[in-house]
Amino acid sequence: MAEPPRTLPAVPKVKDWKERSYHNKPMLNQGGVMLELTGLNWLAILVATVAGFALGGIWYGPIFGEAWLAALGKTADQIQPSATPFVISFFTSLVTAIVLAMFISALNISTLGGGISIGLLVGIGFIATAMASDSAFGDTGLKLWLIQSGYRVLYSVLMGAILAVWR
Repeated sequence: MAEPPRTLPAVPKVKDWKERSYHNKPMLNQGGVMLELTGLNWLAILVATVAGFALGGIWYGPIFGEAWLAALGKTADQIQPSATPFVISFFTSLVTAIVLAMFISALNISTLGGGISIGLLVGIGFIATAMASDSAFGDTGLKLWLIQSGYRVLYSVLMGAILAVWR
């Protein structure tokens, strides 16, 4: 005699989700989450962006500037001053802050610990691991990967903390 097919249990509806921004969205009612730009705190996103960008100035300046240049095999004189890397860095910080804000909103994270946790998960789980793969193929070395991915993990944690407590 054949066993009946196994099915997953339905996702229970939680009443206090009614106050959440995603409650009446079709995807949530079907067990998924819809990520949207509406309802995000754009001032918090801007502050998180600036904080992450400023952290880069500190990280690659007084904290790890010399070690970073050595890992790159360059001297300060070999780095040509240009606005382009700063513009790109600010833009990527903005994109990271927006996506983190969307995750935080969708997951209803509103505590410092929750913000730090999601920042840590994104920083390690997505950014540092992708950078490790790039580093392996680019043969850039462990020291450079540790400096660069360490910054990205810390900046994700900083942004996550800001965005979670300032929703």
